[in-house]
Amino acid sequence: MRVGFDMAPLLVPHSRGVARVCSGLVSALEKRGELDVVRLSPEAPGLRRWRQIELPRLASKHQLFGLHSFTSAFALRGPGRRVQTVHELPWLHGVAENADWRHRAWARFGSLRADRIVAPTEHVAKALRRVSWNASRVRAIPWGVAPGFEPDPPLHVIDEAVLERHRLGDDPYLLAPGADRQKKNLAAVLHGLAALKTRGETRLRLVITGKDTQDLRRDLGLATRLGLARWISTLDEVSDEDYPSLMRLAEAVCVLSHSEGFGLTVLEALSCATPVLVPEASAQAEVAGDVGFACDTAAADSVADAIEKALAERHSRREASLERVAIFSWERCAEAVEGLWKELA
Repeated sequence: MRVGFDMAPLLVPHSRGVARVCSGLVSALEKRGELDVVRLSPEAPGLRRWRQIELPRLASKHQLFGLHSFTSAFALRGPGRRVQTVHELPWLHGVAENADWRHRAWARFGSLRADRIVAPTEHVAKALRRVSWNASRVRAIPWGVAPGFEPDPPLHVIDEAVLERHRLGDDPYLLAPGADRQKKNLAAVLHGLAALKTRGETRLRLVITGKDTQDLRRDLGLATRLGLARWISTLDEVSDEDYPSLMRLAEAVCVLSHSEGFGLTVLEALSCATPVLVPEASAQAEVAGDVGFACDTAAADSVADAIEKALAERHSRREASLERVAIFSWERCAEAVEGLWKELA
């Protein structure tokens, strides 16, 4: 069965997470060899032309059984079956990012053309079934975790060198990865850390990665008002080589966004045997399972309690974290996607 996979997320601006999903899944499918995978990539900018003109033409040219999209937008015209991917529904959580009328329309009406819709968690799948035109076509297929995230560093890597390279010092720290956008809910982490400081915590720092954005500056202003400025370190986007070390050395990783559809960072933290803070009743909480430290992000004391518990149980939950993350792999994801396409056949 020849299936075309839209690889545009690797070549034109998409979120880092979507690009990693695209790369991880297609590589696993090619390795397994159950589907005849055809990679389809745009040669020029312009996503609308690519999806609605070039992809249908390529589907005919390569005589494809269908097209698999890693985004909610996909080729409406042309021959063959269609699989759509809906990563999240942020407007249901009051988040403006990726919540315009186009995203809402694709989520609601995409099933009029798509034969199957992939969601990365049951959390998203349930919400999507409520808004989709054809709820019976929705399937929950969890993502996997990229190689390189391990509980111990490779032989040639000294994790502590990353601290020196980024001038972070020796104090213990929480990590807030990619918290440069409002949707990441850095404010909840800041309020929780401030509450923890009132309990007498004196050394714990917060390391924030991401670009210098207006949202980040607004949150840094909040940190100053909360009296946290001296405990905050900001890094630009961290290299792929440094990121696992930074995560392994963290006391805990904070992933407190409410609009996430999965949270690859959750798996990466668990793969490093590092505790992860997640919001209650969220997609991240579903992924983390019993090994995550869930909290009410609207209550500073709840976040502070979760941080304290993560610090106290960091080592005792190590094996449980590794057992949890073992059920998520690109191999399993690829097997489920193969089953999806065979079901359509």
